[in-house]
Amino acid sequence: MIARISGILLEKNPPSITIDVHGLGYEVDVPMSTFYNLPATGEPVSLHTHMIVREDGHFLYGFGSENERTAFRQLLKISGIGARMALAVLSGMSVTELSQAVTLQDAARLTKVPGIGKKTAERLLLELRDRLPKALPGSGVKVGAGETANDTASDILNALLALGYNEREALMATKGLTPDVSVSDGIRQALKLLSKTS
Repeated sequence: MIARISGILLEKNPPSITIDVHGLGYEVDVPMSTFYNLPATGEPVSLHTHMIVREDGHFLYGFGSENERTAFRQLLKISGIGARMALAVLSGMSVTELSQAVTLQDAARLTKVPGIGKKTAERLLLELRDRLPKALPGSGVKVGAGETANDTASDILNALLALGYNEREALMATKGLTPDVSVSDGIRQALKLLSKTS
């Protein structure tokens, strides 16, 4: 398994790039989030990689950060999600945005990614709900001692559901909250918002 590649960036043809490693050119597919941060051609580049071996060839995928590669690998574990769709997700949103969408179970955010319909988005969110926070423990914004924004958003959401609001209303109300809000303040702000819309 090739875990990392370092060399000179020869070509950029999104989503593919070519990296020269001591005279050997490697073709690597990258998400747009990585592509936008690449240096100019002729410059040195170093990427985290994930290699997939299939009957029709060997495929190398490159990522600018370890978190991007981790998210890609989590997406690949979901039945029916191939490398192309996983790249599309990471091209359409950052790892942080994906984490937030998973925390809030925000299917609408995922359906903005080309090729992802409502059913696929809901399945992705459901399957990633437990996996992604474990795989990316540092992706939540720290709120208090040992508490992350993921925990806070989840607590606020559960409180609203317990108060009788349906999931759609609760998700809508929590979407606009700042990442560093406390649970009590978050519930107060969400209730204020819900009283305006009802």
